[in-house]
Amino acid sequence: MDSNLFSRRRAERFAQLLDEANGGRRHHVRSRADDQLAGLVAVGQRLAAAPPAVEVDPEFRTGLRAMLLATAEREGIGAPAEPSSRRATADAGRNRLLPAVTARRARARGAVLVGIAAGAVALSGISAASENAVPGDALYGMKRSTERAQLALASSDVSRGQLFLDFARTRLAEAAALRGDEDGFSAVLDDMDADTRQGVRLLTTAATQRSDPAALDAVNSFLTGQRRAVGGLLDDASRAERDRTRRSLALLDAVRKRSDALRAAIACGLPAPAGSDALGPAPATCPGDR
Repeated sequence: MDSNLFSRRRAERFAQLLDEANGGRRHHVRSRADDQLAGLVAVGQRLAAAPPAVEVDPEFRTGLRAMLLATAEREGIGAPAEPSSRRATADAGRNRLLPAVTARRARARGAVLVGIAAGAVALSGISAASENAVPGDALYGMKRSTERAQLALASSDVSRGQLFLDFARTRLAEAAALRGDEDGFSAVLDDMDADTRQGVRLLTTAATQRSDPAALDAVNSFLTGQRRAVGGLLDDASRAERDRTRRSLALLDAVRKRSDALRAAIACGLPAPAGSDALGPAPATCPGDR
């Protein structure tokens, strides 16, 4: 796709084409971008004609609304155009045209935002339908893209850390579905361990920075169910799958030790550790434990 596809001029033309496709006034003009935009307009029509019959997640609606409001404020959509005394003095005739031009561009930007919102809501249905996808399925890319969007909308490191641990649980379910495919099984457990490290690092860092073990509670809650479920992958597994599963179990054991050590360090008033590794801050030992 051309990197300039959504330049202002093409965005305005896209809004015109969407308007025409939905029965609006025809503009009787053509643009060199029309051939490129035709495919996007067709996708928009198909999504509008056959929206997925899936309930949209309320959290997604809230995040989308916040994003659209921020975009509208940044673009000045709905705000009155500020008068320009310099232009009014230099060219009164041209100044009379400015409100109409500004209003037209605002409507175009608004149409684009509406189109994006409609498409995002429709795509959220596809996203929900992709929840059970595993690597190799057609919708698996949509599933991972949805996870990245959730991370982008997260409001804090603690929220992002909890999301990563949720994704680690999701990777575990995918691994269970891929048993018998040693390469796919191992690759998904690699992703699961990466998500575990990311989530744990964010949560342990938050706990030490705040001298508050609350974030560690989320880590321990994750470990309780995750270790039991990962251990279940050992049943009826091939030798290669057992070896790979034990590596993930060893990571979870290391996470438990780190969480317990940080909790003890916070309890005895140690300062935030200066050093860190893949699991976040590495605490010193409390004086009484030496």
